[in-house]
Amino acid sequence: MVKLWLRRIHLLIAVLAGLFLINSSITGTLLIYAKNIQQTINPAYWQVEPQTSPLDLATLVHKVELTTSEKVRFIEPENAPNLAWQVQLNNQQYVSINPYSGEILLEYDFYDTFYGFNLGLHRWLLMQDKDGNTPLRVLVATATLCLIIELILGFYLWFRPKNRLKRLKINKKAKNKVLFYQLHTVIGVYVLLPLLLVAFSGITFYWKTQTASVVEALTFGKIEERPAPPTIQVLPSSQLQINLAIKNGLNALPQASLFRVYMAADHTQAMALRLQTPAEIHANSWIWVNPYSAQVLNVHDASQTSFSTQVWNYRYKFHIGDFAGPIIQFVWIFVGLSPLFFVLSGCYLLYCRKIKPKRACK
Repeated sequence: MVKLWLRRIHLLIAVLAGLFLINSSITGTLLIYAKNIQQTINPAYWQVEPQTSPLDLATLVHKVELTTSEKVRFIEPENAPNLAWQVQLNNQQYVSINPYSGEILLEYDFYDTFYGFNLGLHRWLLMQDKDGNTPLRVLVATATLCLIIELILGFYLWFRPKNRLKRLKINKKAKNKVLFYQLHTVIGVYVLLPLLLVAFSGITFYWKTQTASVVEALTFGKIEERPAPPTIQVLPSSQLQINLAIKNGLNALPQASLFRVYMAADHTQAMALRLQTPAEIHANSWIWVNPYSAQVLNVHDASQTSFSTQVWNYRYKFHIGDFAGPIIQFVWIFVGLSPLFFVLSGCYLLYCRKIKPKRACK
């Protein structure tokens, strides 16, 4: 009786969350290579001819602001010499620039790009109001939570009966109904752990407080907060020293690579450098610099934080499969598409159970 009710719950959750899971599965898989696809389809917007060295940041910022008549919010350099750099303006628009000449290759809305469209569809179903609120994001997060419950239920339904290892075999000559049932079960067992962690890492971006508590409980530690940005006081006659400020900031963590530079929004804010140290899988270290005096104000080296914090910081790169080279990224394609298979194969099995015996699935 318990098994019957668990099967019904398993089915009900799949029916309710199925369409959302299909969307998350397809868009999440596309996002693994979305930037590469984007750069290949429109190379004139995203690729440049490599030259000796790019222009300094101060010159690039000046050229962009002069051309767009908008202040730069941040600039994101690329390590690859053939890629354009991305800049966000204060009006939330983006520009793709040639770092060697400062030429603007494209001015765009982030969510109009192939990568941005898939990201918006994946995270909040593209519904965002003028204030930046995403009301449908809770549905995506809830569907992902349903996936976690489905994985646990499915594993229990496989594990509870005897001869569970024998049920990890696939008979290629079996009828379609049996074959799809075996595939549904076997694939579910094999992708259980990575898919469970991918799903959990996904909901950490929505239910941060609750999921952070789970991480802290499992790692027996506390997740450390990033320091608040310092404020500065400047004289009216002070001049910006962007290049020197960046140089001094990078010298504070000489082994780190620059990921993004946030310009000061007003005369009371510091310039922020976001960096990735060799011990990090993603850029979670920060340095704040006074852009007028070029003085380093504070350094946050994320590689020196607690184990719980580093596990928490690991979640983004793990979620997208970008943490152990191209082989894992390729594996993540199959992990990402597995919910799509589970929903479709589950629907097929349901169809086979409901039709008349004389029309049973062959």
